[in-house]
Amino acid sequence: YTKMATISLGFNIDSPRWDQSTFVGRLKHFLNITDPRTVLVPEEELDRAKALVEGCRAGLVPPGSSQEQLLYAKKLYDSAFHPDSGEKMNFIGRMSFQVPGGMAITGCMLQFYRTVPAVVFWQWVNQSFNAFVNYTNRNAASPISLRQIGVAYVTATGAALATAVGLNLYTKRAPPLLARWVPFAAVAAANCVNIPMMRQQEIINGITVTDENNNELGRSRRAAVKGIAQVVLSRITMAAPGMIILPIIMERLEKYTFMQRIRVLHGPLQVLLCGGFLLFMVPAACALFPQRCSLALADLEVELRDSIVAKHGDKVPYVYFNKGL
Repeated sequence: YTKMATISLGFNIDSPRWDQSTFVGRLKHFLNITDPRTVLVPEEELDRAKALVEGCRAGLVPPGSSQEQLLYAKKLYDSAFHPDSGEKMNFIGRMSFQVPGGMAITGCMLQFYRTVPAVVFWQWVNQSFNAFVNYTNRNAASPISLRQIGVAYVTATGAALATAVGLNLYTKRAPPLLARWVPFAAVAAANCVNIPMMRQQEIINGITVTDENNNELGRSRRAAVKGIAQVVLSRITMAAPGMIILPIIMERLEKYTFMQRIRVLHGPLQVLLCGGFLLFMVPAACALFPQRCSLALADLEVELRDSIVAKHGDKVPYVYFNKGL
C-alpha cells in the first residue's frame, strides 16, 4: 500500500450497498457480513482488508484495485472489526461465528435435555458463549469493568439454569414435546438478563447520540434502553425457529424405525439442522431493526432535548446511535 492512487468516480466504501431503511436491504447486508466462511479468513488478510478500507476512507487505494476487491475488503472489515472502535473483535464473539458456534451448542442443548446434569452443562456452555457475543457486540463507547462482566455472566447463567432445571423438573410428567421446548425457554429468559446486564453501563450512563450527519449531540439513557430492547428481541428471534420447530421435526422423526436404529446420529443430525436454521436466522434477526437506530427528539430525556433545541432549534427531529448486535 506504499504506492497509492486517488479514488475515481466518487466511490465511497462506507456507503451501504443496499437500502438500510428496508428489511430486505438490511437482510442482504447481514447475509454478506455474517457469512460464516469469513471465519476461515487468516488474520493477515483481515488486517490487509482493514488497511485497504482505511486507505479508501482517506481517499486512496492501491493502483489497479477493482471495485469488487474493495467491496470484499469492506465485507471482511465489517465481519471482523467493531463498527464503533475499529478494533478487531474476538473470534468467538463475531456474528460470522454465530452459525458454526450456535449450531453446535444449540444442537447439543436440544439433544441432551433429559437429565439435569446435561441441562446444567449445556446451558452453562451456551451462556458462556452468549457472554462473549454480547460483550463483543456492545456499544463500544460505553466501557464495562471486569466486575460488571462477571456479575452479568453469573446472573444470566443463573437465570438460564433456574429456568431450565425448574421447567425440566416440571415437565417430567408433561407431553415429551414440552420437555424439548425447555431449552428455548431457558435461552429466552437468559437473553432478557444477559444482554441488559452485560451492557448495563449504557443504561446507567447513556450512549452517544448524533444528528443525521454524525455530529455528536450528547448521551441518552433512553436511547440505550431502546437499542438493548431491540437486541434482546433480535436474539430471541434468532433462536426461536430452530429451537421451536426442530423439536417438532425430531419428535416425529424419532417415531420411525430407521431413526430408532441410528440413535447415535440424532445429535449430529440436530446440529446440522440447527445450522440450516441459523444460516438464515442470524442475518434475518440482525436485520429486524436498523443497526443505526433512531429516536425522536420528543422521546429523549428532558435535559438532553432542551440542550439540543437550544443549540439547533428544530433542525434535529431525530437522533441516531449504534444499537449494537
